Amino acid sequence: MRVSTRVEYGLAALADIAVHSEDGKTVSSAEIAERQDISQKYLEQIIMGLRQGGFVKGMKGSRGGYVLSRPANKIYLSDVLNALDNNILADARESDDEQISDIRSSVNSCLWDKLNSYMRRFAEQMTLADLIAEYKENCGQEENFMYYI
Repeated sequence: MRVSTRVEYGLAALADIAVHSEDGKTVSSAEIAERQDISQKYLEQIIMGLRQGGFVKGMKGSRGGYVLSRPANKIYLSDVLNALDNNILADARESDDEQISDIRSSVNSCLWDKLNSYMRRFAEQMTLADLIAEYKENCGQEENFMYYI
């Protein structure tokens, strides 16, 4: 499976906003771009898709930035994936060619259709809150350690 940078960066940006706006602060695109090592110009295009999908909202002003538009446990990854790339969870399509081989047809139905179905069910059950919890459990703790020399 190939995931586009739009999807990869979009999920990273959404998770970044969720983590860094937990205390009610807004998160600027410049902050996200720096932390996630993403071009700010490209990130703005991705955030526009996240805004149109109803996942984030922008706040104007000197302390402006982005916040989640609803709780992280109400944002399902399937919805985010579909908003950023509507083909990512689509079923494998047979070509219009009437002469498709029986083997290719079997491969599509036995492998790709089942794999896509599994991924769709997984993404429909996983929320942004699940992703954040996984991050905090495995990666987020490193930021809290203080080393003395």
